[in-house]
Amino acid sequence: MVARGPKQPLTEEEITVDPPKEGEVRVKVIANALCHTDIYTLDGLDPEGLFPCILGHEAGCIVESVGPGVTSVVPGDHVIPCYTPQCSQTSCIFCMSPKTNLCPEIRSTQGQGVMPDGTKRFHDKDGKDIYHFMGCSTMSEYTVLAEISCAKVSKEMPLEKACLFGCGVSTGMGAVWNTCKVEPFSSVAVFGLGAVGLAVIQGAKMAGASKIIAVDINEDKFEMAKKLGATDCVNSSPDKIDKPIQKVIAGDMTPWGVDYSFDCTGNVNVMRAALECSHRGWGESCVIGVAASGHEISTRPFQLVTGRVWKGTAFGGFKSRRDVPLLVERHLNGELPIDHFITHTFEGVEKTGDAIDALHSGGCLRAVVKY
Repeated sequence: MVARGPKQPLTEEEITVDPPKEGEVRVKVIANALCHTDIYTLDGLDPEGLFPCILGHEAGCIVESVGPGVTSVVPGDHVIPCYTPQCSQTSCIFCMSPKTNLCPEIRSTQGQGVMPDGTKRFHDKDGKDIYHFMGCSTMSEYTVLAEISCAKVSKEMPLEKACLFGCGVSTGMGAVWNTCKVEPFSSVAVFGLGAVGLAVIQGAKMAGASKIIAVDINEDKFEMAKKLGATDCVNSSPDKIDKPIQKVIAGDMTPWGVDYSFDCTGNVNVMRAALECSHRGWGESCVIGVAASGHEISTRPFQLVTGRVWKGTAFGGFKSRRDVPLLVERHLNGELPIDHFITHTFEGVEKTGDAIDALHSGGCLRAVVKY
């Protein structure tokens, strides 16, 4: 499915997918889950958005062929494409550091919509190039990835479920476990109850948080939030509360605020509220949602002077090739249920448009399209 331009419907096209070059892997996409980041780019809000392109970055795939020099996967292996790569080179200070997962090895070319050598592997029927997206481009029956973007996972894991670990679920849980390292008996507030926000709640519950406040303007989402561990649910709509939500949480629901707060909305005003409801002296607020191009965050410096910490996360701090296979194993061992995130399923790549409509409906967490 090709995105020809912002705010345009995807078009089903027959394209050519070139063989992999050195350090690359061509995969057959078995299932793709839709993420709001795909829609964010399709709506023209992504400053790095390039058209025409093939969107998609949450997928379960089977390796079809490998280019010269590829050693970590072979044809037939099951992989999850990861938009945050892991080169694992000893010369990479990012991969060698336990503080981050932000390997920059292919960041510049990935942001330009091309493969690491600066060229493209997709061409339309007229031979014209099509841009790559987030180093993944999984809204296609076949795609080409950098080897360092391929997380090899157990073949026991159904790929229509494995795809969830490619972005949203991993990001939400990792924000809790890796970025903030939430401790037992902590208090937590989660803003935005989409798949990422619910993954934060699930991760916080698993970490032993004793108070988990779920915040959204859609009360239909509260039932699932409670099932996953939320102890309190708040509708933050102005007609439902008589003061800013941060004052409801820090003042009414808690004396000084929560130990940890998470923004899963991409709304800069919500990001501020999340920070300002965190605990005086030690509260930490984590930005997960991606704001539209040009938007900036703000707060009074006094909020930081009085001990609050503002931080962010990408892919939940997980080092992709090392950690994604471990998440899959935890699921297979029964420790990490994820089936509840899949609310809609479609058959055939041509149904991607229907999956987008489902995601826009408000009642969809993850729509999985099986190819």
